[in-house]
Amino acid sequence: MAAQEITCDDFDSIIKGAKRPVLVDFWATWCGPCRALSPIIEQIADEMSDSIDVYKCNVEENQDLAIRFKVVSIPTLMVFKNGEVVNTMVGAAPKGKIVREIEAAL
Repeated sequence: MAAQEITCDDFDSIIKGAKRPVLVDFWATWCGPCRALSPIIEQIADEMSDSIDVYKCNVEENQDLAIRFKVVSIPTLMVFKNGEVVNTMVGAAPKGKIVREIEAAL
């Protein structure tokens, strides 16, 4: 399953209503490292679709969420479990490192 877009309007209902952990990729179209990370996020969304839900949040269009979660550098990846942030990763990283961080949060 591909990563889905998440916005200010649906963020709380998705995160709080999730029955399993959620990975949110905070990104922007002008961000080179974000664009480089995007195919990796899509692979993770497909490969881990049985254990997590994956969303992308454009910080340009959803500045309130960026402020709320103190996203000052992008890409920022956050894992939410039971509605709470349980892991935060800042910057582009290899797929293996991201997967290990996600699995540690599960």
